[in-house]
Amino acid sequence: MDKPIGPQVSRRDLIKLGGMAVAAGAAGTSWSLLDAPNAEAQAPKRGGTFRMRFHLAPVHFDPQVTVAFTTMLPLSFTHSRLVKVKAGSAVKPGTQPLEPDLAESWIQPNDTTYVFKLRKGVRWHNKPPVNGRELTADDVKYSFERFMLPANPNRGLLEQVDKIEVVDKYTIKFTLKEPFAWFLDAVASTSTWIVAKEAVDQHGDLKRPESCVGTGPFMLERYEPNLRLTYVRNPNYFVPGLPHVDGVDVAIETDPASAFAGWLSGRYDFGPEYGMVVRRSDLPAAKQRKPGLQTQDYVVVFGGITWVHVDQEPFKDLRVRRAIAIATNWKEVLETNAWSQGHGVPNPAIPAAFKDWSIPIDQLPPEGKRLYDFDPKESKRLLTEAGLAGGLKTTVESTAGYGPDFIDGVQVTLGSWKKGGIDAELKLKEYGAFISSTIFGKFDKMGTGLFGAWTDPDSYLYRYFIPGQPLNAQGINDPKLTEMIKLQRRTFNVAKRREIIYDIQRHVSQHVWGLYGPSVSAVAAWEPYVKNFAPNIGHDYGGRLMVAWLDR
Repeated sequence: MDKPIGPQVSRRDLIKLGGMAVAAGAAGTSWSLLDAPNAEAQAPKRGGTFRMRFHLAPVHFDPQVTVAFTTMLPLSFTHSRLVKVKAGSAVKPGTQPLEPDLAESWIQPNDTTYVFKLRKGVRWHNKPPVNGRELTADDVKYSFERFMLPANPNRGLLEQVDKIEVVDKYTIKFTLKEPFAWFLDAVASTSTWIVAKEAVDQHGDLKRPESCVGTGPFMLERYEPNLRLTYVRNPNYFVPGLPHVDGVDVAIETDPASAFAGWLSGRYDFGPEYGMVVRRSDLPAAKQRKPGLQTQDYVVVFGGITWVHVDQEPFKDLRVRRAIAIATNWKEVLETNAWSQGHGVPNPAIPAAFKDWSIPIDQLPPEGKRLYDFDPKESKRLLTEAGLAGGLKTTVESTAGYGPDFIDGVQVTLGSWKKGGIDAELKLKEYGAFISSTIFGKFDKMGTGLFGAWTDPDSYLYRYFIPGQPLNAQGINDPKLTEMIKLQRRTFNVAKRREIIYDIQRHVSQHVWGLYGPSVSAVAAWEPYVKNFAPNIGHDYGGRLMVAWLDR
């Protein structure tokens, strides 16, 4: 019997949906994207323009040929998904409650079939080459089939999809190769944007700003390369009354000091760092200059990650990998970081921001817990035992594109490694080159960057550890680990899946298949006149801002 996923959600339905909070309506049910009982009491106001800062320019505008957050984030204003993460002041940072986007409802007839009913009357932006025509199931089929082409490094997110069928103009059916408990979470990813075939046909790809035509709440009016993105309200957006503001003005400003000064002077409505964050080191000055400033602490999903070639000497030796981990002083990284000033948490294989899925460090096996105790003497002992009595001399590739605070953290780590007998020479790449090479394993000895791009915990396992996945940069091929990862994907029972995922993280720590830095506990900040806003993990800026409004 078909199971409608709607207001009366059974325990089995919740299991089917991966244990996430669900706000999807059964056919014919109307859902507001503004949670009225929990939203701010005053009525939303129309008009005005949000002003904010990005610290990096988009690498381009095609979400299906890159993993770059600098592409996904700008598209969150202009494009839509079948399902999205709910936004608004009632949503707690770090949680990922799902709600309809282009799909008004869906059913799951069995463990491998999902049928989505699309909203009627959704129109593409009234811009060439699509010119405001209605979105149909053919657009959804085209978008997902293009998503799964080999050129897309994100395609592993939906490798379980076997077949996509257009049932009728407003109905699309997905048949999976095997049960996939994270399917709806994957479909809600900020890489699964529905794109226009006409734009691809006209431009050959979607990299140019003029190809940025979606069905989202805002339209890209102008892109000034490396300077500014200007968005205007989509007057034909499919949710009546949204967005509340007339536009969003995004300045691309690479210097954090200049950005902070601009925020203090009233240039921006939100904290100037990624995620609407203000550095803790700048917080006292901000509060002094901005009475009534709204703030919220939350653990960011991203943290440092270091890659090594585990199939090559000397890194194939477990003792060497343990030495690197034990020589990493994650507490010093947090203490010296301007964002955190000591506030933050260590990360196992799944970022600590996912409180329901990230294993507490004290529940790791003894050899796993030991990795988080900075001990340079033990690092040197392990290196000597591995035949490196003179220490390890290596190179490590990274990028300055994540900003100076990230590089400061890298330098702290290099310093702690040196105390442990690891002499690593830092080699910097331009951000675009880094994300097209290093993160895919195209580095000499070691690479270091940030992990934390996804809002589904499964991606931190499947993408990083399954053989053949583009982001398995270390060349890991562990049959036991592979089977455990595939098993948790097939497990709909949330409690059982969590225990499997905990076991996976224990296994990863024992073999040191991952070298993880901490995640900071950051402070998001926004002006007192910004209403119905809350920060969250992930790149969906547009989703958060379309339900917010200005009261001034």
